Amino acid sequence: MTEFTWDTAVNDDREPEVEAEPQEVEKPEEAATLTLSANDFAALEERVLRAVEVVRRERQARVTAEDRATRAEAQLQEQAPLLGQLEKEISLLRAERDSVRQRVERLLSQLDALEL
Repeated sequence: MTEFTWDTAVNDDREPEVEAEPQEVEKPEEAATLTLSANDFAALEERVLRAVEVVRRERQARVTAEDRATRAEAQLQEQAPLLGQLEKEISLLRAERDSVRQRVERLLSQLDALEL
């Protein structure tokens, strides 16, 4: 076998290697904290998903309400002429009723006059 020797006197352009710091071994308390954090994250994720679902349902409800409002406005526009016609008819009927009432009162007063 051939032996290779490294001459320490040779000027090397490489940067000197920094010794890696020894990694700390995880303690049981830290593992519990990480597990708790993962549980917290899962709970947060669940809350976010529920909030997204609530927003989705609310948007759908808003779209439904807007559709109903649009249909109601269309019906109102269709029935507005009918409403005007019915109001005129009511006014005419009230005037006719007042006229009939006056005639009946006159007839009753004439009958009262005859009985005297």
